[in-house]
Amino acid sequence: MIDDIQQNGAGDDSATSPSVDVPSEEQKKEIARWVADGMGLSELQKTLDAEFGIVMTYMDVRFLVDDLDLSLVDLEEPTPEKDEADSVEDSVAELDDMESTGGVQVEVDTVVPPGAMASGSVVFSDGISKSWTIDQFGRLGMSGGQEGYKPSDEDLMEFQRQLEASLRGKGI
Repeated sequence: MIDDIQQNGAGDDSATSPSVDVPSEEQKKEIARWVADGMGLSELQKTLDAEFGIVMTYMDVRFLVDDLDLSLVDLEEPTPEKDEADSVEDSVAELDDMESTGGVQVEVDTVVPPGAMASGSVVFSDGISKSWTIDQFGRLGMSGGQEGYKPSDEDLMEFQRQLEASLRGKGI
């Protein structure tokens, strides 16, 4: 009886499990070209079905690429170049702002001392830095740096503009 089953093919596993098509040598060369052109695994899987009628699982496609000693090309590398270009543009804009503002730079502290609403530091266009504090009544006080130093009127006006913008950005 076992001989009858084997002769009829009823015991053959190929009848119950789907067969995986294997690409020909010419098709393998085409697959290598697609991978070299940057085609990803899922796109390769779809193209194999559309072009050659070869239906493969994603994992089978991965094994095929590995068996052919192909390396997937990551075409998403231009994205960091865009980020670098953006950072260069930001740096240029920052330099333009510094030139147009006389080089005044205002920083707001993340930790505020007791009795103050806000505090931070400022570097004026001539490179002199001072610490500033706004008390609970809204009064501005400056300390540190050179004693007797008085910034130019333009620097003071720019400091006030930047300080106001910085504090509004922080919700103060």
